[in-house]
Amino acid sequence: MKRFMKLSLCLIVALSCIGLIPSSHAQGKKTLTVGFDQNFPPFGYVNKGKYVGFDIDLAREAAKRMGYKLKLQPIDWDSKDMELDSGTIDCIWNGFTMTGREKQYTWSKPYLNNRQVVVVKKASDIKSLKDLKGKIVSCQKESSAESALNSAKHKALTSSFKQLLKVSDYNTGLMDLTSGGVDALCMDEFVAKFQIKDKTDTYRILKQTLSSEKYAIGFKKGNTALRDKVQKQMDAMIKDGTFASLEKKWFGDSGEGEAEKTAATSSLLSDLKDLGSGMLTTLQIFILTLLFSLPLGLVIALGRMSKNGLLRNIVKVYISIMRGTPLMLQLLVVYFGPYYMFGVDVTSAYRGIAVIIAFVLNYAAYFAEIYRSGIASMPKGQYEAARVLGYNSVQTFFIIIMPQVWKRILPSITNEVITLVKDTSLAFSIAYAEMFTQAKALAANERSMMPFVAAAIFYYVFNFIVAALMDYCEKRMSYYD
Repeated sequence: MKRFMKLSLCLIVALSCIGLIPSSHAQGKKTLTVGFDQNFPPFGYVNKGKYVGFDIDLAREAAKRMGYKLKLQPIDWDSKDMELDSGTIDCIWNGFTMTGREKQYTWSKPYLNNRQVVVVKKASDIKSLKDLKGKIVSCQKESSAESALNSAKHKALTSSFKQLLKVSDYNTGLMDLTSGGVDALCMDEFVAKFQIKDKTDTYRILKQTLSSEKYAIGFKKGNTALRDKVQKQMDAMIKDGTFASLEKKWFGDSGEGEAEKTAATSSLLSDLKDLGSGMLTTLQIFILTLLFSLPLGLVIALGRMSKNGLLRNIVKVYISIMRGTPLMLQLLVVYFGPYYMFGVDVTSAYRGIAVIIAFVLNYAAYFAEIYRSGIASMPKGQYEAARVLGYNSVQTFFIIIMPQVWKRILPSITNEVITLVKDTSLAFSIAYAEMFTQAKALAANERSMMPFVAAAIFYYVFNFIVAALMDYCEKRMSYYD
C-alpha cells in the first residue's frame, strides 16, 4: 500500500506539471491571446494535432509583426463574451461576424465578406427558402445564422418552420442532417463549402441566401489600443500582398484551396494518436479529483454528522447545492465567478485550476454522503467495546470504524469513480482541452464519426480498468468471506 501511494503521488505531481502550470513566456515579450472555435474550418480547426486555418494564419502573422507571442485559445462559442470580458482572451478572431453586433465589441475593419446559406440533402425536395415551410431546420447557437433567422426580415420564414433546432457546432448539425434528424442546416457559406466540397453527391447549397455579412476581429468594448495595433498590421498585410496570398492559399480562385489539401484522413489509429494529449488531460482531471475529493469528502461527512448545529446546517446546504445543480454550471461559476462577482481578472492559466476546483467540490459532496451512510451503519456496540479496551475516540474511528466503513462503501465509491471518468468530458464547457473536446475538433475537420469512436474506446477501456481495480480491492477486503 505504501509503494502504491508513493507511485500515485509521483504520477499526480507529473500530471499536474503537464497541465496546471502555465507555460513560460519569453522574457519581456507580450502575448496576444486569440479566442476561436476549433470546430470552425477553414477559419480555425485542428489538423494533425495543430491549430490551422485562414484566421489562424492571419493572427500568427499579425502577432509576429507586432513582436507578440501568439497564444491560440479554443473557446466554447456560447461563452465567448464571458471569455472576452473576463480577460482570458484578447480578441475573437474566427470568422466573427460584425453585422448586427457593431455596438457589442470594439471592431477591426472588416476583412472578408460572407453569406448565410442553407444546406440540404441532394435528394431533398427543398429547392428554395419557401420550401422550408413545415420542415425541421437547425443552426449553430449564437451564430450569424441564428441572428438572421430571428431577424425581422425572416420572421415569417422562421415561424413557418416545424421546428428550429440550435446545435453546439456545425459538425453536429451536419451529422443531424445526414441522419435525417433535420431537413436543413443554416450556416456560413465558407464553412458550408469546406464541409461538403467532397460530398456534392450527398449535399447541396440553396441558391437563395439568408443574409450577407462581414467578418472582422472583435475586441473587448473600449480596447481600442490593442485593436489599433492589430489593425495596423492587418493594413500592412493587405498593402504588401500577404493577405491576398493567404486568401488564395485557403480559398483559391474558386473558393477552395489549402483547406482541401489539409483535410485529414480519418482512421482509428491516427485518431487515437491525435487524441493523446487529450487523454493525458482527462487522466489528470480524474486523478487530481480523486486525490483531493476523497479526503475532503470525509471531512465534510464529519461536519454533516457534527453535534454543532450551525456547522451541520452549513454543510447540509453545501451538499444540497453541489448535488442540486449541474456540474457544468458549477464549472462556469468557478471559472468566471471571480471576475463577474468580485471584479478579479481571470487568466487563461486559471482554466485548468478551475476545472480541478469545481470537480473536487462537486465530488466531495457525493463522497461525503457515501461516507456518512457507511459510518452510520456501524453498530454502536463497536464504539462501546473500543472504549472498554481503552481506545480514545480518534483511535476508535480510524483504527476500528473506518477500515470497516471502507469495505462497506467501496461499491458505491466505485460507481462514483466510474461516473467521474465520463464526467471529465464536461470540462469542455470552459474550453479545457480534454479528450472529448479534441474528439469534437477532429470530427469537425475529418467530417467523420471516427474520432468519437476512438474517444468511446478510450472511455470504455479506462472504465474497464477502473472497474477491474476496484473489484480487486473489494476481493482483497473480503477477508471474512
